[in-house]
Amino acid sequence: MSAITGVMPVAPTIFADNEELDLDGQRRVLDYLVDGKSDAVCILANYSEQFSLTDGEREQVLRTTMEHLDGRLPVCVTTSHFSTRIARERSLRAQELGAEMVMLMPPFFGATMKVDDEAVVEYFKRVADGLDIDIMIQDAPMSTTPLSVALLARIAREVPNVNYAKIEMPQAADKLRALGAAAGPSLPGLFDGEEAITLIPDLEAGALGTPDRAGFPRRRTGQGDPRLGRPASVHPLREPAVRPARH
Repeated sequence: MSAITGVMPVAPTIFADNEELDLDGQRRVLDYLVDGKSDAVCILANYSEQFSLTDGEREQVLRTTMEHLDGRLPVCVTTSHFSTRIARERSLRAQELGAEMVMLMPPFFGATMKVDDEAVVEYFKRVADGLDIDIMIQDAPMSTTPLSVALLARIAREVPNVNYAKIEMPQAADKLRALGAAAGPSLPGLFDGEEAITLIPDLEAGALGTPDRAGFPRRRTGQGDPRLGRPASVHPLREPAVRPARH
C-alpha cells in the first residue's frame, strides 16, 4: 500500500478560450498545489471534466502532470470507464508513467445502466490484473451502480490492490465507520469526499484523507488537525490562473 493520506486536491483541467488544452495553465495549477503543501494530487477526475476530454487530451494531461511534477507529489489518476478493457488500459498507462494510485468508479452508464455485485467484483479483479499500484474505489452518487458496505469490504478482501475508498455518499461518516468495521485491515485507506464539507465527522469516523477541490489546498486544515498530519497554522496562497471550463 502507498502512504497517501491527508489532503489530495483534485486538479481541474485547464482550457484556453477556444477550449483547447492550456498545458501551461495546467503546470501553474500543479505548482500551486505543490506550493500549498498538498500531500498528493488527483487528476482526470469528474471535477477535472474527464468526461469532456478526448483520449489524446487525457494522454496530454497525464504526461504533462507526471513530467512536470517529477516526483514532487504523489499522483492519483482517475481511470474510470464502463469498459473493463479500457479502464485496465488507462490504469496500466498511469502506472507506466509513474502514478502512485488509480481511482475508479464502478461500471455504469447513464441513468439506468448498472451492474450487479458479482460483475462489480469481477470488474475490479480484471482492472487490477497486471497492476502493482493501489486502487481507490470512488463511491459517488452519480454512479447508478450501488456500492454497499458489504460489497466494498468484499472487493477489498478479494482484490489486494484495492486499499483505498473515497466515500462521497450522503451520511458519509456513517458509511466510513461501518466500512472500517467491516473491512478492517483489508481497506486501510478510507477517504471522505464531497469536497470535505463533512470532513470533521468523517475524520472521527476513520477517514485518513480528503480529495478536496484544488482552489484551497490547505483551507480544510488551516487550523491544523493531527489526523491529517498538519500543524496549527495558516499558509496563505495565491490563487492559480484558471481559465473558464469547457462547455
